[in-house]
Amino acid sequence: MDAEVVQFDIGLGGGGSSGRDGDDDANIGFDMDEDMADSPAPSSIFGSNSNGGGFGRAGSEVYLPEGDLLDLEPYEGMEFESEEAAKAFYNSYARRVGFSTRVSSSRRSRRDGAIIQRQFVCAKEGFRNLNEKRTKDREIKRPRTITRVGCKASLSVKMQDSGKWVVSGFVREHNHELVPPDQVHCLRSHRQISGPAKTLIDTLQAAGMGPRRIMSALIKEYGGISKVGFTEVDCRNYMRNNRQRSLEGDIQLLLDYLKQMQAENPNFFYAVQGDEDQALTSNVFWADPRARMNYTYFGDTVTFDTTYRSNRYRLPFAPFTGVNHHGQPVLFGCAFLINESEASFVWLFKTWLTAMSGRPPVSITTDHDAIIRSAIMQVFPETRHRFCKWHIFKKCQEKLSHVFLKHPAFEADFHKCVNLPESTEEFESCWLSLVDRYELRDHEWLQMIYEDRRQWVPVYLRDTFFAEMSITQRSDSMNSYFDGFVNASTNLNQFFKLYEKALESRNEKEVKADYDTMNTSPALKTPSPMEKQASELYTRKLFTRFQEELVGTLTFMASKSDDDGDIITYQVAKFGEDHRAYYVKFNVLEMKASCSCQMFEFSGLLCRHVLAVFRVTNVLTLPSHYILKRWTRNAKSSVILEERASDVYTSYLESHTVRYNTLRHEAFKFVDEGSKSLETYNVAIGALKEAAKRVARATKNEGRPTMVNGRRGDSARDASRANISNHKMPSQPLSEDDMDKKIRELTSELEYASRKCDVYRANLLSVLKDIEDHKLQLSIKVQNIKISIKDGI
Repeated sequence: MDAEVVQFDIGLGGGGSSGRDGDDDANIGFDMDEDMADSPAPSSIFGSNSNGGGFGRAGSEVYLPEGDLLDLEPYEGMEFESEEAAKAFYNSYARRVGFSTRVSSSRRSRRDGAIIQRQFVCAKEGFRNLNEKRTKDREIKRPRTITRVGCKASLSVKMQDSGKWVVSGFVREHNHELVPPDQVHCLRSHRQISGPAKTLIDTLQAAGMGPRRIMSALIKEYGGISKVGFTEVDCRNYMRNNRQRSLEGDIQLLLDYLKQMQAENPNFFYAVQGDEDQALTSNVFWADPRARMNYTYFGDTVTFDTTYRSNRYRLPFAPFTGVNHHGQPVLFGCAFLINESEASFVWLFKTWLTAMSGRPPVSITTDHDAIIRSAIMQVFPETRHRFCKWHIFKKCQEKLSHVFLKHPAFEADFHKCVNLPESTEEFESCWLSLVDRYELRDHEWLQMIYEDRRQWVPVYLRDTFFAEMSITQRSDSMNSYFDGFVNASTNLNQFFKLYEKALESRNEKEVKADYDTMNTSPALKTPSPMEKQASELYTRKLFTRFQEELVGTLTFMASKSDDDGDIITYQVAKFGEDHRAYYVKFNVLEMKASCSCQMFEFSGLLCRHVLAVFRVTNVLTLPSHYILKRWTRNAKSSVILEERASDVYTSYLESHTVRYNTLRHEAFKFVDEGSKSLETYNVAIGALKEAAKRVARATKNEGRPTMVNGRRGDSARDASRANISNHKMPSQPLSEDDMDKKIRELTSELEYASRKCDVYRANLLSVLKDIEDHKLQLSIKVQNIKISIKDGI
């Protein structure tokens, strides 16, 4: 009898029938859970044996009978050379008949512990035991289907004194329908991956193909799924075990690499979950000094990208990324995830936070994953967590593929429903309309993502900063930092070189963007001082985006809709599109505005609606609190943005704007009150005439040093009188006129000194800015030299 390895279903647990007859033997019974009967065997229980065939008991061989035995039916007294031969024969018989087998019980000798009796049963033997300790004390989230129905079909064998095994009992009848020949390959005990199939899977996996495409190739190669001999689940698990074994062999290379990097630079950070001795089965995290420094500049929003964990990739690789001042992806650290439990993610996030000096981000974006969400809630309770909308869109194509095929317009309608609503009420109405129109109200996956809508639908997230220029635009940081470097065929041996190439490439792109920003001037499209100011502050890409918003204001009309005193509300809409209006609340005194579109809160740039209000209210430059340093050309500079922005010209424009808006605001209120009756009108007219005379006198005297802030009784005069008391006074007391004259002279000197300080301060800040610009240009030159040297080598 030739030996060939086959898969056999070994059962664990209770529930089988067994008896005791004799004191010399001890019976040990064990059954498998019914949920295992039609699923692939886990690698922790089954392993490949030396023959390279399907799954079997580790360290044992399972024999496939040949010849006449294949057509026989079991009978009592039938003999076999070994227990394995009996098991293989019964499994072969089961395949012909149409059922799956497993081991139900065994009996060992009390003298030497050797197995002397086995019982093989139909996989549907017994019933599910709902009182098992491992199930009664915990909630079962996804209960498995019941497969055991109390079938009595079985084969019992005993070992004889001669060493041979003989059939001691056989029950032929089943209490359930048998499986037809074209479906028997789905039964667990008949699913096996042959040696040639493994070779083909290994080859296709190395080429980057996923389990679905590999199964399609195997079906075509063998001429049908029933002839392949196993399912896509078996193929997927085999590929996963391949990756696991490969990683266990190569993970030491990663640790050696990280140790070397830390030896070269003490600021290089890496950590292993647990002891380094257990690193082959633990998670690893690392962050180089550049990543840690980048986080200090751009760590307000973070993306944790777990795309590479999917079956399409061979690496359990997960980078932390963000967005720099050019809108480019920037790296904040990387992890290798061998263990993906909730505790492992908690460890990873805590370790990453330690590497980033303990400062959590404002927001974090991840894939839609319940385990990751739970870990983030524990480690980043104050951070706004968002699921990646584009990953959900991609998953939608898989979960609703039948709807996409039947209704070509569904995808566009789904995107509109998610992206276009301006309010939560509008989204809720649109969603209900969508699921009703396509009869999807009871779809389980759609219901699940609807319950999580506050973590991925844009209208619920616009009040939080995510560094994205548009709510409907795809984030460039999600799954893009290593695009073009790490792919489906990348293994750990190749990873290090590709990882370093990705870092170099991203650094070169940032240097190029810095160079373009510092050495080229953008074309201005308006005479607005605000546009010129923005062109000198923002990086080139961010200025281009701001310029789009500024030019866009020309198509919008802003009209006052409400005024409660301190805050004026404006309705902003395109001409003739009042039904799509936005509302901007503007505090004139504080120069602060908020728009219903919440673009500034979401992206850090002012929207065209606020800029339209600034235009009609004569705000000529951007107030400093609307210029985020992280978007400026000096985002990595130590010079404070607010100081650099407050040069003499800008200060003049801002103060002039504030005075203008304040006066106009008060004047409108004065007009409203003065026009209510004839009496108040006459009083208002008289007051205006008197005010006009006083303003005319102030305008006429403006520029005379002796008249600046020289009105009797004002605070400047009082302050100057206090200063005079510290000077040497003449023996004769000063008259009232002399006192006023002296006050005006000292006030003039004080204002002159103040103006000189402003000029000195502006000059100093200009010098500091020039120094920073020079440092940046030198850095660019150094990087270009390094790149040239590498290219030359």
